[in-house]
Amino acid sequence: MERRIFDEEHEMFRDSVRSFFVHEIRPHSERWHEQGIVDREAFLKAGEQGLLMTWADEKYGGAGIKDFRYEQIIIEENAWHGDAGFFMTLHSRLVGPYIGELGTAEQKSRWLPKCVSGENILAVAITESGAGSDVAGLRTRAQDMGDHFLLNGSKTYISNGILADLVIVVARTDPDNSHGLSLFVVERGMEGFERGRNLKKMGLKSQDTAELFFNNVKVPKENLLGELNRGFYHLMHFLAEERLLGAVGYLASADAAYAMTLEYIQDRKAFGQTIADFQNSRFKMADMRMEIDIAQVFLDRCVEEHNKETLDAADAAKAKLYTSELEGRVMDACLQLHGGAGYMDEYPISRMYSNARISRIFAGSSEVMREIIARSIGLDPRKKKS
Repeated sequence: MERRIFDEEHEMFRDSVRSFFVHEIRPHSERWHEQGIVDREAFLKAGEQGLLMTWADEKYGGAGIKDFRYEQIIIEENAWHGDAGFFMTLHSRLVGPYIGELGTAEQKSRWLPKCVSGENILAVAITESGAGSDVAGLRTRAQDMGDHFLLNGSKTYISNGILADLVIVVARTDPDNSHGLSLFVVERGMEGFERGRNLKKMGLKSQDTAELFFNNVKVPKENLLGELNRGFYHLMHFLAEERLLGAVGYLASADAAYAMTLEYIQDRKAFGQTIADFQNSRFKMADMRMEIDIAQVFLDRCVEEHNKETLDAADAAKAKLYTSELEGRVMDACLQLHGGAGYMDEYPISRMYSNARISRIFAGSSEVMREIIARSIGLDPRKKKS
């Protein structure tokens, strides 16, 4: 089905973005996979092309583009022609808006220009070893010492954790309130801020994921982001877009896997005919095409609603849940259709299969998404009448 969400300007932008990923990112993918981290230069090149934080005002070096469809195009082209471990969207559209929307004029002037250029790379540190989706269970604390905050604790599974120059850290500032959290910008080089190892993962090998440690880190008062003790509500504000960002990537990845599998089965032969000639293959491909197309219509509608600032948490959860689960099904079917070759690391489908497994976990697990959707239809055990 023809997508009608984009206009001519979007398609022109897509052509330039595709060229960037084909020439500047894809050629380095194998080396990044082996070394376990993307080169910092990749962010600088993206900055030079104006692909980082397109929403930022021109006075900070951005393009001032609020239209989410431009980021949608970047995500889709990275899935097709770039590297899954190049987390530029996490930098640009997941973490960056915390500064863009919550930051003071001084904070934005201090941090945004180098984030737009790619000189400073961003990360957000929420997850702890004992608290993932349960934000209210976070133990990292920041104590008000008068002229600064004293930050203590640790975080784990932090994407861009090794590369990051600015880390937005979620810490407890009101010990008597489970939601008494605040956001702090911790900068590279601050005394007491240490990084652990680059964690080894099942997939996304080129993406740096790290443990972070905060041992009596003196965080200046001017590095408090947003309101004191309002961090929980700040986080909730950005969750719908975070899940939409994920959904765009999951579906684009599934579509890319489908395309490469379609090509493979029309070339590979078994028992005197191509794999595509078998009814099972044709039916599998037909089912996947149907599901991807239907999901794309819903997702594009979510993007339109988000641009109008009317996308609600339940619909974002539906998009995230369905596309992540669909990505898993598509990757499994596509690998199966590749046969033994699909299990070999030299075939892209092998890595894509491994990469996709995290999609049902981060940005809110599938179970959490189902809980959000259930509550939206009135199935909330917290509100049961006695």
